[in-house]
Amino acid sequence: MVPALELDRLHRSFGAVVAVDGISLSLRKGEFLTLLGPSGSGKTTTLRIVGGFESPNGGEIRDS
Repeated sequence: MVPALELDRLHRSFGAVVAVDGISLSLRKGEFLTLLGPSGSGKTTTLRIVGGFESPNGGEIRDS
């Protein structure tokens, strides 16, 4: 089955602060994802990139 959403080596930094460091994942249609982690671990930044509110500094986002 073709993935509905793929993140491939996604990277986002703000100056010297790395917010998202090389995350890769693949979701098929109908799957759910939960991002868990401590404050400052990049959960919100990752969601903002997927939603189009932020741009990654590197990596790719593919959707079908």
